[in-house]
Amino acid sequence: MAKQFKKFYRINQYIQADKVRVVDDKGTQVGVMDLREALQKASDLKIDLIEIAGRANPPVCKLIDFKKFKYLEAKKAREEKKKNKKSELKEIRLTLFIAENDLNFRAKHAQEFLEEGHKVKISLKFKGRQNIRRDLGQKLLQKVIERLSPYSKVDTDPKNSGNRLEAILVPVKTSKNEDEKEKTKN
Repeated sequence: MAKQFKKFYRINQYIQADKVRVVDDKGTQVGVMDLREALQKASDLKIDLIEIAGRANPPVCKLIDFKKFKYLEAKKAREEKKKNKKSELKEIRLTLFIAENDLNFRAKHAQEFLEEGHKVKISLKFKGRQNIRRDLGQKLLQKVIERLSPYSKVDTDPKNSGNRLEAILVPVKTSKNEDEKEKTKN
């Protein structure tokens, strides 16, 4: 598990710049002023002066209560985390002489994974003498790829790795309008 580093902010007397650009809590610029002036303005309003962009010239400081600022930052981080979608690599395993019903079943599962936004790795395992019939394996893999083409595109073309033939499919982004049209047709 990766460590999350908390962002450090300088507040009030710990700000080291001589002149600062001051922004109020709504985001409107107050202006560039001397640090003492900005600290006095913050104490008059009974709020904190927080250095947001320390590397800017002059550094940008915000007039806001520090607890409220931390809350807003945490809320923004939670929203970002919601937007980031984790996609996993799901694997569908096939054999050279697979029954048609089993092939349909596995293709259906691959389709569901693709609709959920996951990548799908289709691997075809050769056993014993099946290794000399790699051309049949290529045809079978192409058949599955064609069946899943409305839902995916090929990320990694079919390639041999040991006694396996593997291809990776990535989901195709469809617009919400197309999905709604399909639902109304059914």
